[in-house]
Amino acid sequence: STQSNMGVVHEANMTTTQILTGSHNPSEEVFPGLKISQIDSFVITCLEEDVGSGDHTSNATISPATKAEAKFLAKDNGVLAGCLVADRVFHLVDQTITVQWLKHDGDHVTKGEHFGIVNGPARALLKAERLALNIMQRMSGIASLTALMVDACKPHATKVLDTRKTAPGMRLLDKWAVLLGGGVNHRLRLDDMILIKDNHVTAAGGITAAVRNVQSYMAEHHLSIPVEVETRTLEEVQELVSLSAGVDRVMLDNMVKVRENGEIDTSMLSQALAIINRKYATEASGNVTLATTAAIAATGVDYISCGSLTHSVKALDISLKIHTVPEHQ
Repeated sequence: STQSNMGVVHEANMTTTQILTGSHNPSEEVFPGLKISQIDSFVITCLEEDVGSGDHTSNATISPATKAEAKFLAKDNGVLAGCLVADRVFHLVDQTITVQWLKHDGDHVTKGEHFGIVNGPARALLKAERLALNIMQRMSGIASLTALMVDACKPHATKVLDTRKTAPGMRLLDKWAVLLGGGVNHRLRLDDMILIKDNHVTAAGGITAAVRNVQSYMAEHHLSIPVEVETRTLEEVQELVSLSAGVDRVMLDNMVKVRENGEIDTSMLSQALAIINRKYATEASGNVTLATTAAIAATGVDYISCGSLTHSVKALDISLKIHTVPEHQ
């Protein structure tokens, strides 16, 4: 992985053979801070939540000898994410299950496309089905919206950032999905960077006081992490620019307005960028949607952060259709 101006850029590097056989190295990181062993622990917890003492319906209706094949079907266009996690779900439910991915994490899929085939005991496939789909639908939904926003930024250099507004317990999967969609991760945790927001500014007695407090704190604790400051007005931007040091990035919050007639007003954001004049990296937040992304990117801002990427996920519609396989196969 590489670090790029406070945003982690990382691509999963699992090979097709590993995914097909389930032969992952438990200590291998597939995303910064996320190892196969952690994915397995997460999956086991989710299976306990979903299955309980057993799938009584499948156990009552299906012979343990019945074999089945299932095909993943994309029911909408989007970007695929969560294949590796789904692979672990099937592997942990029954190690005899085999998965053949025709498309992989980060690939585009089109409506009506089959992108994966699963074979194994019918009972096991049905036990794993719901969890595999839940994870893939959520992650693919995040990756798909991210990809649309990244495309909307072109031809500008503006990058799309996520936030900490993720599902509890699923942050690394949510943020991994953002990367698979072509976005960039903001901080993963509170200890990754210092982000002075409006409540910190109010409690500290102003932006200047807050930044000075941070400088003292970092010196005292021998910290070397990025510092970002949220601003809400042009006056706050001017105050921040007057400081000699101590800031890496400025967040320009709610400086984009959407008029009743649908017009996107980026004039305040443009004024703020002119005041900053490239002294700091810049990040626009607030009123960020797919519809406003292109106009915001056109201002030349470095980053656009969007909480709805992960807090208001529209799942990508994916199905897994199962049919039994004759015993002689």
